[in-house]
Order: sequence, then C-alpha cells, then structure tokens
Amino acid sequence: MLQSKAQSLQTTDFEQDLDPNWQSNVGSRRPRKHPVPRAAAVLGIPSPMNPLVIPHDPQWAQLFIREQTALREALGNLSIAIHHIGSTSIPDILAKPIIDILIEVASLDGLDTKNAAMQSLGYEVMGEFGIETRRYFRKSNAQGIRTHHIHAFETGSPHLQRHLAFRDYLIAYPAKAQEYSRLKADLVAGGNTPPEVYINGKSPFIKETESQAISWLRSTQ
Repeated sequence: MLQSKAQSLQTTDFEQDLDPNWQSNVGSRRPRKHPVPRAAAVLGIPSPMNPLVIPHDPQWAQLFIREQTALREALGNLSIAIHHIGSTSIPDILAKPIIDILIEVASLDGLDTKNAAMQSLGYEVMGEFGIETRRYFRKSNAQGIRTHHIHAFETGSPHLQRHLAFRDYLIAYPAKAQEYSRLKADLVAGGNTPPEVYINGKSPFIKETESQAISWLRSTQ
C-alpha cells in the first residue's frame, strides 16, 4: 500500500511545467502536507508524505550529469545536445523531484533505432506520447518511483526553443523564478490540491513567461 501511494505521486511529466496545452499525461498525484527529506525524495524512496514539490536540491545537477554521460554513450553521434530542463534545473525554486532531460537529435528515425539502448538504461520507450514530433522516455527506480523524463526532438523543432528559453529566462531573472516558486507553494498549500488545479493554476504564469522568454532569447541572439 505504501509503495502504491508513492508511485501515484510520480506520474506526471515535465509538460505540465510548461503550457498545459502541451501536456500529455495528467496522472493522479496528490501533494502531502509534510516535507520528505531531500535525499529520500531525490532518490525516489517511497514515503507516505512525499510532496508534490520540494525545495531545490544541489544533487539534481549531479544526477543530470551522471545521466547525460550514460545517454551520450548509449546514443553516440545521434545526440547533438543533451540539456537539463524543468524546475530541477533552475536554482532555488520548488520542483518535483524528477530530472527532466531534453535531447536534440538530427533524426528521430535514427533515435528510434536506439530503443534497445534506452531500455538498457532503464527507460520505458513511450513514442510521441501525445506530442507530435517528440520521442518521450521515462525511468523509475527499483521501487517504481519515477526519477527521469526525457523529451527528444529533431534540430529545428520549436519545442527545443521553448523548453530552453523558459529555463534560461528564469535562471537569468531570479526574481521571476521566485515568483514561479511562490506560485507553486501557494497552489499546494493545504496539502490536498488536485493535480488539475495545480496545473491550471500555473497556466497563466507559464503562458506569459514562456512568451516573454522566447522574445528575450531572440533579442539576445
């Protein structure tokens, strides 16, 4: 029973951290009133008090680097770039303890030939999973708790730009990042926020910020 509760908290992907119109899987998570120790959350250890979001943990950057190295070895020349994205890539804001990864590839057809290699790293191969021109992979630990999401797109995809622009804009403007973090905290306050309320509550901020981020990125190029 304990494990099944923990599993239910790790069912949504990074798409709900951007415009919900891109979202492909809402899941059935429920936040908890009390925080779980950071190390336990990062490692995906089951807990009846595992929260929807937790404070930033510096270990997330190292976990990404470890996974990036493994992915480069598995994919070889197919991967043009491998990025850490999502809230775990942004310092000092609340985030779901799942490492989100963005992979730029020259060919999705080529990436499809590497499904066995991805499975050998522990990933489920999910195909487009609701977003055209994407390849989505997800990984859980031995306890069945989600730990990683991968979103792969071909070079030139607008999805690459929007993910990276959102991340870089919030890193460049910490006050905006803290505004986002406070919004998350407000949405989960009380400990019984339905996932759809959490997602919809972030939507206006995300839409506005993503538009600002893309404009900002273009102005710096």
